[in-house]
Amino acid sequence: MIRILLSTRLGELRWSQADLARKTGIRASTIGDYYNEMTDRINLRHFELICKALDCDLTDLLVYEPDDTVQLKSRTGAPLQRKPPAKK
Repeated sequence: MIRILLSTRLGELRWSQADLARKTGIRASTIGDYYNEMTDRINLRHFELICKALDCDLTDLLVYEPDDTVQLKSRTGAPLQRKPPAKK
């Protein structure tokens, strides 16, 4: 799972979501979605603006955490079957 650590970064800087929206020009509702990790897609231009405003790297905001409980789905929404590890 990809985690968005925007809430952590804003807390460290004592910025509000509204502060970030004003600095970046990104809609407050979009900032809220990123802040609460309620999005399936991110806009790379948004994260470029956020990184510039917060003076940080993308790796400070996005982190990959493996999660075996995530159900992978195809484009049609059908569950994908995970292949068991090959036996040696």
